[in-house]
Amino acid sequence: MKEPASIESAAPALAQGFLAKTFTSLTHRNYRYLWFGTVFMSAGQWVQQVTLGWLVYELTGSSVLLGVLNGLRALPFLVASPIAGVFADRMDRRRLILACECFLAALTFLMGVLVASGILAVWHLFTFTLLTGIAWAFVDPIRQSLVPVLVPKQDLMNAVALNSAAFNMTKVIGPSAGGLLIVAFGAAGNFFVQAAAYAVVVLIVYWMVVPATPGEARRTSPLANLKEGLIYVWSNPIVFALMTAALVPRVFAMPFQILMPVFQKDVLHVGPEGLGMLLAAPGLGALLAGLALATLSSRIKRQGIFMLVSLVVLGFLMILFSWTTSFRLSLLTLVCQGVFQIFYMATTHTMIQLIVPDHLRGRVMSIYALDRGLMPVGSLFAGVCAHYVGAPMTVSLMGAIVIVLALLIAWRAPVVRGLGVSSKS
Repeated sequence: MKEPASIESAAPALAQGFLAKTFTSLTHRNYRYLWFGTVFMSAGQWVQQVTLGWLVYELTGSSVLLGVLNGLRALPFLVASPIAGVFADRMDRRRLILACECFLAALTFLMGVLVASGILAVWHLFTFTLLTGIAWAFVDPIRQSLVPVLVPKQDLMNAVALNSAAFNMTKVIGPSAGGLLIVAFGAAGNFFVQAAAYAVVVLIVYWMVVPATPGEARRTSPLANLKEGLIYVWSNPIVFALMTAALVPRVFAMPFQILMPVFQKDVLHVGPEGLGMLLAAPGLGALLAGLALATLSSRIKRQGIFMLVSLVVLGFLMILFSWTTSFRLSLLTLVCQGVFQIFYMATTHTMIQLIVPDHLRGRVMSIYALDRGLMPVGSLFAGVCAHYVGAPMTVSLMGAIVIVLALLIAWRAPVVRGLGVSSKS
């Protein structure tokens, strides 16, 4: 009779142990503030994306302008990110985030006023998208550069994984919430909700205590700082290999999702609700992967091998998705794609954070963020290729490219294969 009781008493202990491993990084006060700030900021971004797309289509009825809007969202990461990295290494990082979040809150509130007043024009939406994109291009590398100084080295992968989980949680929930908010409060109300979310982030960041920014960068000019960051990435074989490898999913794996309406209508023969499920499935997988990686990160000793295997599996899953006509199997493969995509990208991100010294981290992470600006290149490739050979063949081709590039990286960059938790520059 004692055995059932012991089993019952063991269950809460196991649950507590699981939660402790999964959310280890959140025990660090200042990282906890950063994480919750990420949740609110990311939620605001997804709600905003839905609202802007809806308004542009309502005002113009043009799918072309929707594409322009998406391009304007990505463009700042190509232009502003390197500059943001220089600022991150020269100035107080906490104050920079505060300034950007205050700017976002004020700008979003102004958009709400424009919509409510009935004087909104399309150029307002494009200008707003460009300005908020610049602010995000500044915030993102700064926020990423803060993670290694807010958690100890052994908790870094857990922290990166939890950041990914937070982003993908909002990616799954945010678009639906944006649509519901439009119905409940209208587009103007949506902007006011977003402004409130940014205001919450301002309060959270204000409460953070962040170590002082290293002073090395301030000894030379901003241009010299930028040059130093580029030289470091170019001359460090491990960092350069990781940066190059990070382009693979951004350019050849993630952009194929623009073809999802084609698969929904012509291949899988499901309705609009099916399209929503297809688009949400990778985000669900990414969320699960983030939580799993947060729990198991301490057990992964050969990050380089783990990263490359994840990339190869991702390519095979893309090929499998491209040729299935089963809606359920398609959803399953997309969820799995989200899992292995995060396994790969979170591991890459962690390795770069571990290797790069603090006084260069802002600049290096800003260069790392440039791959977000290259996603439209992959989208253009997918769209043009699908026009000539069809969507299934295009996704198969992109999956094959992912596999070939992964094997090429493994062959030509043995330093990546050898990466582990103790790796140093």
